Amino acid sequence: MTDADEVRVPGGQPDTHVPPSIDTTRPHPARIYDYFLGGKDNFAADRETAAKVLESWGAVRTAARENRAFLGRTVRYLVAEAGVTQFLDIGAGLPSADNVHEVAQALNPESHVVYVDNDPIVLAHARALLASDPRGACAYLDADMREPEKILADPATRSTLDFGKPIALMLVALLHFIPDEDEPRRALRTLIDALPSGSYVTASHATDEHNPEGLEGTGRAYHEARVRGALRTSAEFADLVFPGLELVDPGVVLVSEWRPDAADGLRPLPSEVNIYGAVGRKP
Repeated sequence: MTDADEVRVPGGQPDTHVPPSIDTTRPHPARIYDYFLGGKDNFAADRETAAKVLESWGAVRTAARENRAFLGRTVRYLVAEAGVTQFLDIGAGLPSADNVHEVAQALNPESHVVYVDNDPIVLAHARALLASDPRGACAYLDADMREPEKILADPATRSTLDFGKPIALMLVALLHFIPDEDEPRRALRTLIDALPSGSYVTASHATDEHNPEGLEGTGRAYHEARVRGALRTSAEFADLVFPGLELVDPGVVLVSEWRPDAADGLRPLPSEVNIYGAVGRKP
């Protein structure tokens, strides 16, 4: 984006008339993450917060890339090995390379995906850019994980996903933006209880266990931007998301260590990554 903060219409010219539902003066986690991944769908406020994060956590772009790679590997596992063809991706973020439906439908074109996010820009871009294979399906919801009943009851969710068959709930780089006072455990239980047996939960979560000073500065930058959240340890992450689920090997590990591709070569240091990830199966 330019300093004029334009919204680009796919295939057209920049649109400087930003819809009133989009607050470009307030940073949003999805747009900050887009900036770390090298995207262009972010505004000056997002970049200002991102710059402060980079001052304390210089390797945050490495962490973002590792988290994105974790997403791709888990989707490939779920489709190719677990046989899952349905995905509910909450906190989906802005479209990037290897989105969930692209990875899934490359392996099984009949895969169905529901994307959920609470940033209007995410949904606008998703509807414009994310074309499903005609043999599968994609839907896009403007909703928040804090209101799981709304997500589950939405007609688009119910028409896209068959709750009589296994579904993969994707919560990638989302939960650290939901502090305890927002009752993430209640939301999780509501979502997971709605999934049939044989479903999976994929999640990743930032931690300060490997780089306390860097993550303290990161938390301060987000707090100053009025972006709320909570860093959690590996044990806290596991206890929040995976009670009653069967963890898929290797369990809760740094995202860079979850079934890495042999071609990846040397992996980054834990102090650079600072994000845990895991996949669990509902018995």
